[in-house]
Amino acid sequence: MKILQAIAMISMVASTLNAYEAMYEKTRVDKIEIKTISERTALEASTQGSYFRGNNGLFRRLFRYISDEEVEMTVPVEADVNPGKMRFFVGKEDRHKSLSSKEGVKVVTMPKLTVVSIGIRGSYSEDRFRKKEKKLLEWLKKQKKYEKAGSAYAVYWNGPFVPGIFKRSEVHVPIRKKPKKKENRTQPDK
Repeated sequence: MKILQAIAMISMVASTLNAYEAMYEKTRVDKIEIKTISERTALEASTQGSYFRGNNGLFRRLFRYISDEEVEMTVPVEADVNPGKMRFFVGKEDRHKSLSSKEGVKVVTMPKLTVVSIGIRGSYSEDRFRKKEKKLLEWLKKQKKYEKAGSAYAVYWNGPFVPGIFKRSEVHVPIRKKPKKKENRTQPDK
């Protein structure tokens, strides 16, 4: 009987993972990849301190906004760490709506972005975020083609009611191609 309950729970969790429009593809667990994220419209809330410190109320503020404006929830949710910011994205069905900034939520157009990412399984924590951020930065130091172009941020694929063992997240670090070095050529003496 417990096996059947476990299977039912796994099925329920798996079905909720695919219930929302995805703004881009997930990065597989422990895989490092470079991805380009298209321009998108974000609903953004911010706080003074670190995202991971205390109850910052960002999720509730954004959820209230999408409920009031009848905007469909999309995945993932992104979070800047310091200062703390959280972003929900406007999906295809709601792009025609005239949304305006209000009640601590800003409507922002996010430009196309190239990132290096790593996938994570497990509950959302600052420790897990920092370990994966460190791994990405170490990987990036070894690259000849790319360099860091911004601060690392968190990407969350699951809501608060999904058990920690089933949660998926990522760490993204914005990158750009390194400028080509100019060769210092001197003319031979004549």
